[in-house]
Amino acid sequence: MKLNSNYKILAASTSTIHGSGYLEYILDEATDFLNVDEILFIPYARPSGVTYDEYTEAPRKAFAQKNVSVKGIHEFENPKDAILNSKAIFVGGGNTFLLLKTLYKLDLMETLKKVVSEGTPYMGSSAGTNLTGMTIGTTNDMPIVYPPSFEALGFLPFNINPHYLDPDLNSTHKGETRETRIKEFHKFNSQPVLGLREGSWLEIENGKIELKGNFTARLFRSGVEAVELEELYDFWD
Repeated sequence: MKLNSNYKILAASTSTIHGSGYLEYILDEATDFLNVDEILFIPYARPSGVTYDEYTEAPRKAFAQKNVSVKGIHEFENPKDAILNSKAIFVGGGNTFLLLKTLYKLDLMETLKKVVSEGTPYMGSSAGTNLTGMTIGTTNDMPIVYPPSFEALGFLPFNINPHYLDPDLNSTHKGETRETRIKEFHKFNSQPVLGLREGSWLEIENGKIELKGNFTARLFRSGVEAVELEELYDFWD
């Protein structure tokens, strides 16, 4: 599968790493990559208990340090028009099932696909990064709501598992590891899965994928051993 050369996507495992503020570890790179003065934030992944206004305040404060303004999609009368007229889009983390259900409910999935395929920069973290893959079937979130489909935006020809954790050899926990869960996924699904560790992100531009951040990623493919990646290549061909 060849990537759309118009895609300009930053897909981060997380918005916050240990010992760092919201987006602090990636703010310089994200600002340079998006290269806009205004971002549309989609806070739909936040479950009840945190309002859209409260959630939007986090990226607003972060990007204000770079003289970039942020406005939540919920502040617009017509969310579809907000996407169509956006300079860049940031989809935040939270619960992926809730995020996807809301986007389907508001009939925004095709609009998002359209603008990103035409070159509007897209940034995701956690749940927002799950959306860039083929399905949300490898999210770590609990299905607190049920979207009409698990099909995601499909910008990438694989799934992502954000917050990927390696097995702790010193742990006394005997439950399933993240790797075990992904292997279970491959009993019924064929698409590759990229385990994206904290502090790592993908940059997709000019039809190429670049792995960035402090750590490697782990690539899982059905029927073969998982491998460590320090850079991404056309493994899906």
